[in-house]
Amino acid sequence: MQKIRMNTELRNKLFNKIKHTFENEDTQEREAFLQARETVDEQYAIAKQLATDVVERAYPPEDVSVLRSFKKKYGQPCDVVAKDKCFYFAHNEDKDEDGDEKETKSHFDFGLFGNLNGSEYDHEDGKRFAFAYYREELKAKDCNPDIFAQQNENKDNPHKTKHVDECMKALGNVGSNVYSNDDNTGMAKEFNHPYFLDVIGTSYCRSRAIACTKNEYEAFETWRIAKGNLVTKHQTWIDTIQKQCDQLKIGLKAYRYLSEGIELATELGIELDEAELIRTNSTGLTIYNPSNLASMIKGMKNKNQSREAKILARKKYEESLN
Repeated sequence: MQKIRMNTELRNKLFNKIKHTFENEDTQEREAFLQARETVDEQYAIAKQLATDVVERAYPPEDVSVLRSFKKKYGQPCDVVAKDKCFYFAHNEDKDEDGDEKETKSHFDFGLFGNLNGSEYDHEDGKRFAFAYYREELKAKDCNPDIFAQQNENKDNPHKTKHVDECMKALGNVGSNVYSNDDNTGMAKEFNHPYFLDVIGTSYCRSRAIACTKNEYEAFETWRIAKGNLVTKHQTWIDTIQKQCDQLKIGLKAYRYLSEGIELATELGIELDEAELIRTNSTGLTIYNPSNLASMIKGMKNKNQSREAKILARKKYEESLN
């Protein structure tokens, strides 16, 4: 058997197959990430019911119904009911240094790209959450949902921007405003839909602090912390994979022969079919196998050959591939 020499295509195939195994290994970091995502679902269910109770306490459904009937009857002047998925919740049960009543409030956005720190406009963390939450769905669409985690120490760059844009498009963000439901379709719109509630008055959430109890407020904070924890666990898990992949790239780059890469995979407990790698790698087989290279070069020559001779030469070439 001729030794198959390494080339870029074979290195990439080996790298991707081994990396795929790294990503699916049952590690503590991966389990922590999956558990954090389950906790997010649990906390969303609790927070949604709580938000419904708080918002409907401030804006009773019967009042909403009356105002909608007025809008239908009188038109635009009575258009004061709108749906929203982000709210300022506030309580006054804390005291300041002088013992006076102190308001504690924060912005809580239930949307897929909602902030994780109480800011209305900081949406990069919201994107990090969305990519982590829908990681498998994005991978299935040939996107890279790990891009923020992989580029955590890097500033914005074309590579990062490209993959972020691809993920956002796959999630259904089709406009410049991640918060507008009109600019979201697909997964993003489906995720956001259950969290819209009826509010009365201005559509700007910063203009309406909705009263809640301290316990309710702390429950909303627990939900938001769960979202942040998912981002953190995703980062920790991807960091471990990145470290392994960095060493993998160094090793594969140093190997001259495919057999060395196969041996590495075997030592890592990964079974790879060398024959399959070769069959699906035309360059590795054709260029580095002397017999096949000679046949290919001969076939490039503009010789006068009979039809029968051409068929025979082709058959010999195909047999040499098997």
